[in-house]
Amino acid sequence: MIKAARQQVAQLTQQAYEKAAAAGLLPAGVQVNATIEIPKDTAHGDYASSFAMAGAKALHMAPRAIAQIIVEHLELEGSYFQKVEIAGPGFLNFTLGPRWFGEVLSVVEREGGQYGRSDEGHGQRVMVEFVSANPTGPMHMGNARGGVLGDTLANVLKRDGWDTWKEFYVNDAGNQIHKFAVSINARYMQLILGEDNFPFPEEGYHGDDIKALAGAIYDAYGDSWKDLPEEERLEKLAQYGLSVNIPNMKSDLKRYGIEYDQWFFESSLHESGYVAQTVALLTQRGWTYEKDGALWLNTTRLLQEKFLREGKSQEQVDKLDLKDDVLRRANGFYTYFAADIAYHRNKLEVRGFDLAVNIWGADHHGHVARLQAALDALGLDGSHRLVVVLMQLVNLMQDGKPVRMSKRSGKAIALHDLLDEINVDAARYFFNSRAATTPLDFDLDLAVRQDSENPVYYVQYAHARICSLVTRLGEEGEKVPKAEDVDTALMTTAEELALMKALAQFPEELHLAARDFDPSRINRYLVALAGDFHRFYNSCRIKGEERSVLAARLKLADTVRAVLANGLGLLGVSAPEKM
Repeated sequence: MIKAARQQVAQLTQQAYEKAAAAGLLPAGVQVNATIEIPKDTAHGDYASSFAMAGAKALHMAPRAIAQIIVEHLELEGSYFQKVEIAGPGFLNFTLGPRWFGEVLSVVEREGGQYGRSDEGHGQRVMVEFVSANPTGPMHMGNARGGVLGDTLANVLKRDGWDTWKEFYVNDAGNQIHKFAVSINARYMQLILGEDNFPFPEEGYHGDDIKALAGAIYDAYGDSWKDLPEEERLEKLAQYGLSVNIPNMKSDLKRYGIEYDQWFFESSLHESGYVAQTVALLTQRGWTYEKDGALWLNTTRLLQEKFLREGKSQEQVDKLDLKDDVLRRANGFYTYFAADIAYHRNKLEVRGFDLAVNIWGADHHGHVARLQAALDALGLDGSHRLVVVLMQLVNLMQDGKPVRMSKRSGKAIALHDLLDEINVDAARYFFNSRAATTPLDFDLDLAVRQDSENPVYYVQYAHARICSLVTRLGEEGEKVPKAEDVDTALMTTAEELALMKALAQFPEELHLAARDFDPSRINRYLVALAGDFHRFYNSCRIKGEERSVLAARLKLADTVRAVLANGLGLLGVSAPEKM
C-alpha cells in the first residue's frame, strides 16, 4: 500500500502537469524526475513530491508558481488522498484519505498469514546454511544465535518470494574429529588404567560430555576396545561419539524450533571422491601449484583479480597481506578448505542453488573472500552467488555482569542448559533482536521478566490483549466486521492513523529484511507496532462507543492482532491468546 501510494502521487502529479500543459499554463513535453518522500512530521503530509523544484529549470518558472498550477489541476476524487498543500520552496504535500486506510485493512484481511509476501525473489532457489557446529560437543550460545538468525532469515526470504532450503553442514571428517576421538580415547583409557596412568592431550576437548561418552562406551564394551589397533579404536570411538552427539544436536535444535531440510555430511564429499575431483578441476584451470610436497591454491592471484574487478586500486591490492592456501597436504590428506570449496561447488553446481547464504561467526571473516574467489575460479561466480552473514559474539549477562563461559575448559553454556532457564520464545526473540553485525548482550534477567521492559513479553502481551478484547466483545454480540463494512473515515485521531500506517509498513520491512539479510528488522517492527497499538488502546475507547466507531476500532485492533501473529510466526515465536 505504501508503494501504491507513492505510485499514485507520481501519477496524479503527472496527470495534473499534462492537464496544465494542455491548457497552455506550463510548457508541454517536459520530463520531470521528482522524488517522493515520506515526511517524518505528519504536519507536512504523508507524502511529499519535489515535482515543482525538480522541474523549475526545464519549465522556466519558480517552483511555488509551478506547485500552485499543479495543485489547481489535481483531481483527487477516487484517489488515496484527501488533500494536497504547498509547503516551503514548493513541496507538494499529499495527505492520505479514508480509501487508502480502508484498503490497508482489506489487504491484511485478504492475505491473512501471508500478508507481506512478494515475488522479489522470483522463485529463485536459495540455500541458507546455518549453525553447522562441529559435532564434538553440545550446542552452545554462539550456535543459539546463529540458529535463530538462519532460521528466521530463511523464513523471511521465503515470504519475499525465494524458494528456500535450510541446511546443516556436519563436519564429521578432518582434524577436529581426530581430536574428538583422541579426547574420548584418553578418558576411556583413564577409566581402565587410572587418571594418573594415561595423559590427557593438552589440545583435547576437556568437557564433561567427553567423560560421559567414554563412560558410556566403557559401560557398554568394558575394556574390550583397549587392545584394538589405535587407528581402529579411534575410528570406533569417533563414530560412537558422533552417533550420540548428532541426535542430541538435532533434538536440541528441534526443541529450539529449528528443523532442517537436510543434514549434509562432510564425510560424503571425501568418500565419493568429490573433494579430489574439485581440487583436480582447480588444477586443470591452472589455479594450483606444488610446493614442499603439498598442493597449493594460488589464492593470492585469485584475490588480486577479484578485488580489482570489485573496484579496488592496484595500490590498495598490493598493500593486502594475501596468502595462498594448502588444498592437499604432503601426507595426501585434503584440508578443510578443500572440502569447503567442494561443498559449495556441490551447492551451486550439482544441486543448482541460485544463491548460497551462510551464517558464520565473525572470526571467519578472512575466509569469505577466499572461498568466493575459489568458486570464481571454478566458473561459479562465487563473488555474487555466495553471501556470508558474519555474526558477532554473544555476551550472556546476569545481575548486570557477564557470565563467563569457556569452550576450552568445558564450561561453555550449552543451548539445552539455556533453554532450561528461559523459554524458547524469549531465546529466539532475543537472539534475533540485533543485526548479526552487532555484538549481542543477552540479559537473562530481562528475558524472564513479565513486563513491558521485556520486548518479547511486550509484543506477545499486545497480541493477547487484542484476543481478550475480541473475545469479550464477542460475548456481548459485537463481532469483528469485514473490512468492506468499516467506515475508516471515522478513524481520525493521530493514534488511529499512526496504527494504520504502521500496518502498511510491514511488507516493506519484510522485503528490506530479506534484501539486507537482516531478520532483526522484524523484531524492531513488531516492538514499534505493539507500541502503536498500546497507545491507540489507551487513548481510543472501543467498548461503549457508537456502533460504527466501535466496529471500525475493533476491526483495526483485530488487524493489528493478525499482523503481530504474522511477524511472530516468521520469528518462530508463539502468539499467545492469553497471558
